[in-house]
Amino acid sequence: MKRLSGKRILLGISGGIAAYKSAELVRRLREQGAEVRVVMTRSACEFITPLTMQALSSNPVYTELLDHEHETAMGHIDLARWSDVVLVAPATANFIARLAQGSADELLTTLCLATQAAILVAPAMNKQMWLNPATAANIETISNRGIGIVGPAAGEQACGEVGPGRMLEPEQLLLAIQAVFENGMLAGKHVIVTAGPTREPIDPVRYISNRSSGKMGYAVAEAALEAGAEVTLVSGPVALDAPERASCVRVNTAIEMRDAVLENAAGADILIAAAAVADYHCGAIAAQKIKKGDGALTLNLSKTPDVLAEAAKLDPSLFTVGFAAETETLKDNAIKKLEAKGLDMIAANLVGEGQAFDVDENALELYWNGGSLKLEIAPKTRLARQLLHVIASNYYDKQSNKTH
Repeated sequence: MKRLSGKRILLGISGGIAAYKSAELVRRLREQGAEVRVVMTRSACEFITPLTMQALSSNPVYTELLDHEHETAMGHIDLARWSDVVLVAPATANFIARLAQGSADELLTTLCLATQAAILVAPAMNKQMWLNPATAANIETISNRGIGIVGPAAGEQACGEVGPGRMLEPEQLLLAIQAVFENGMLAGKHVIVTAGPTREPIDPVRYISNRSSGKMGYAVAEAALEAGAEVTLVSGPVALDAPERASCVRVNTAIEMRDAVLENAAGADILIAAAAVADYHCGAIAAQKIKKGDGALTLNLSKTPDVLAEAAKLDPSLFTVGFAAETETLKDNAIKKLEAKGLDMIAANLVGEGQAFDVDENALELYWNGGSLKLEIAPKTRLARQLLHVIASNYYDKQSNKTH
């Protein structure tokens, strides 16, 4: 089971003998499906070569803050924005001191200042350096800023001494990274996610559909799994593999999606309707392929069922989240849908002209009764995790209000 599939891990390597373990860590990360980029300090290059890390990560290795070759394509800000997690392993006493000072005199410390991603450091140093009050103060400083400290372990060290200061082993670091994503905030909850388009047949070879790729809905399903939920993914036809731990129900039409959602809604806690359900379907589907004629072709279209509205009406205790893809007046249209369907929350985004469809990034505006929040443009996987945090918070607020 690839628990880090699609995750973007930036591995920082500073100059310590434990850098040899970083090669194995990259291999383990990629085995778990992660995409890995490596940043090395100049001192790190004395212990392990960038060529080794490039071969293992299948990506260029970054060593210089002002690298003119990379600056035009992926500079330090791009690396900072790209990352889901930044892990510095090994993190030497010198690197930790510069991180505590807010130094930005080389690439690794600079991107740590620039990123909004979770940062983990895996200390690796002689035991006396680890026990020195200066190091202890620096560790406390960066910990208070929200940086995770992973280790160190105790044992025999390269210098021959025995004690605390050994960098954790790659499998332990792998678990620490997994723990960043698997937060358990929806543990024990059943979440239904709809994703992708529907296809409404015209004849045996043609259908009405839309441009939805399903990427956002699938990212939401994965984020819900990371949050500890039991996930049922009701998916229209897409070219994506369902998350391994999700129960996936494949459908084609709006009616099939409605039936699948209502069948699974009993006892569910949250419904997140990210699917782009077709608004109309053919009242009469031709039994044979319609031949091209000389004149215009008229199709008699009827409204498809409103899957989300029906589910919300059927079970008022179900926390319902809708999506609104709009080309104009985003806020007004989103709030209208929120109120008309009786939803708890709606996530709205602009589409068209290179936005949302067929790309890996998106931005969302969230609205609920008495609140709103803008989620800035980000990879859909990261955006989904941010969305799940907001959904969980509002879900528990609603549950709390019921008990008062």
